[in-house]
Amino acid sequence: MMNVAAESLRELPMPAYAYGLVTFGIFSLFLYLVLRLDRD
Repeated sequence: MMNVAAESLRELPMPAYAYGLVTFGIFSLFLYLVLRLDRD
């Protein structure tokens, strides 16, 4: 039971929307690189 209480007090280092923005940026970069390499 103590483990459940400890888990509920833990917080993320960034807000939840920041993870979405970072992931979107990384996937956008990968898509840009793939499309750029495909053009050659």
